[in-house]
Amino acid sequence: MKLVYLKNVVTLALDREKCTGCGMCVEVCPHEVFVVEHRKAFLSDKDACMECGACAANCPATAISVQAGVGCAAAVLGSKKGGGDCCCG
Repeated sequence: MKLVYLKNVVTLALDREKCTGCGMCVEVCPHEVFVVEHRKAFLSDKDACMECGACAANCPATAISVQAGVGCAAAVLGSKKGGGDCCCG
């Protein structure tokens, strides 16, 4: 079952011109947000992004940007540390 978050609010952006098609984003993304076809990545389900930042941190071409720590990943971690309820799931 794929988690669904708020629509059209994620900060994730992919610069396809910079993308080399290495597939690292596909490997590290826990929600299958990326797919590589024809030697370029594309966002298959942008709204599934939990803004953890793994894709941007592991992109050797710096083709991905995301404001990590503001989305669902931050809410999950905050709730585990006693910071209130998790808003997603």
